[in-house]
Amino acid sequence: MYTDPIADFLTRVRNAQMAEHKVVDVPASNMKKSITKILHDKGYILAYKFEDTENNQGNIKIALKYNMQTKSPAIKKLVRISKPGLRKYADSTNLPRVINGLGIAILSTSKGVITDKEARNFNVGGEVICHVY
Repeated sequence: MYTDPIADFLTRVRNAQMAEHKVVDVPASNMKKSITKILHDKGYILAYKFEDTENNQGNIKIALKYNMQTKSPAIKKLVRISKPGLRKYADSTNLPRVINGLGIAILSTSKGVITDKEARNFNVGGEVICHVY
């Protein structure tokens, strides 16, 4: 039993990319679904599909994205920032910039799970879930 499902989600994606898998399966939750949608919208993964299972939790199938010539993964780094033991929050004036704007930070805010750029537009802060680049 793992105590941090978001870290487990990120680790499964990281490990699947290191092993050069095309698809990875992850147990579903609303937070994981939101993070998956953001990763797809920003071009870090090819596709995703939400599946129902008999235990009603569901499953997320994620098709990973690689460079055609070099076979390197689209996601270079996937880092968990806020952990259950130490939550990290950022207000609207101190939102993180990942690699000077080239990467994204995913935040959980009152407007939902959004990127750092969207949070700046909405002028809201929240819990910094992870950095992706």
